[in-house]
Amino acid sequence: MTRRDVALPDDYQDLLTVLKERVRSTRAHALRTVNTQLIELYWSIGRDILRRQDSEGWGSRVIAKLAEDLRAEFPEMKGLSPRNLQYMATFARAWPDSIAQQAAAQLPWGHLMVLVDKLTDRESLDWYAAAAVEYAWSRNVLLNMIMGQAMERTGSAPSNFTKALPGRESELAQQAAKDPYNFEFLGLSGEVSERDLEQRLTDRIVETLRELGPGFAFVGRQVHLEVGGDDFYIDCSDSRVIPMPAALRG
Repeated sequence: MTRRDVALPDDYQDLLTVLKERVRSTRAHALRTVNTQLIELYWSIGRDILRRQDSEGWGSRVIAKLAEDLRAEFPEMKGLSPRNLQYMATFARAWPDSIAQQAAAQLPWGHLMVLVDKLTDRESLDWYAAAAVEYAWSRNVLLNMIMGQAMERTGSAPSNFTKALPGRESELAQQAAKDPYNFEFLGLSGEVSERDLEQRLTDRIVETLRELGPGFAFVGRQVHLEVGGDDFYIDCSDSRVIPMPAALRG
């Protein structure tokens, strides 16, 4: 008798459903806990850098040296670049007293980079951080909400966020620890730079278009757009394949 032929108890499926939900909930809680500890670490590093910037005039060269030494000691950590250390200092300046009890401590680091990039006053920072946690906004949704002045708009209009957006267990947990992607079909393995990945994906798109024959065009990658004075770049995931106008066909 195979495992598929086993006679199952009547309540087996009910128990399986309960256990699956328990595993999902526990995994999401664990991810949030680990993420919060990481954010608190980043805040403490930023606080120490900020203090020395203010008192001793630390510049970019000192921070670059600090990043180099930290990465040498902890090569498995990917968030210790000079740019990230600068963000940590900006993050600590935005929340100078403590971060442990703030909504921002529950957000992935990428969300916090968006917040300190786009906002300066504490009221806005706290509002968007709390909303992102409550409604499980992805990073792109958070950016769009900031650019669309959601805080100002919701003060005079009812909100349908709770109906329109997913539950808080899903999106933030996924973004706090994204699943790895398998790109073996591109001939890539191990650690791969974003530039190499983009090049291989683009090569595959071009090869596919050639197989389709005339009548199609690859618009491009990293297409620059300027919206409201801010620069945006459409990457490969947003590249489009469109029919070529008849006048341009060979």
